[in-house]
Amino acid sequence: MISTFHSFWEFFPGPLLQRPKRLQIAALCHRGDGADRKYLLITSRDTGRWIIPKGWPIRGLKSNETALREAWEEAGVTGSKAADEPVGVYTYDKRHATGWATPVETLVYSVSVGELLDEFPESNERTRMWVDAGTAAEMVNEEELKQIFRRHQAISPSQS
Repeated sequence: MISTFHSFWEFFPGPLLQRPKRLQIAALCHRGDGADRKYLLITSRDTGRWIIPKGWPIRGLKSNETALREAWEEAGVTGSKAADEPVGVYTYDKRHATGWATPVETLVYSVSVGELLDEFPESNERTRMWVDAGTAAEMVNEEELKQIFRRHQAISPSQS
């Protein structure tokens, strides 16, 4: 009986009741070439864990333009160029104050950093750090984001 109920739940109401993933856009900010290439990590405002700049889509902006806006607001990145297509995707559960979590799929755009300003909208709320791809992979929590950094560690910068 339990097996029948489980099978029924798995194929009918279960999928209907699951919340769909939300979409965010992220900036994989980098500078330098070859072995000197570094990636910009920032701290999250809530837990202080290491992340990359990201946010919700912005009406009227393309996804790569949203990545540039998030890089500016959260990290002070300016005078930069974002790739036209994402270099990867990662998922995570965004925790809310209520305790609920929302699954989020995050499109990651490569952003070549032109300039980094000290004063930016969230400068008093975040810490920034430049690290190599291998170190970045160790510092972030999300497994799929770790894999993006590991891929960048393994390929030449001209391919990213």
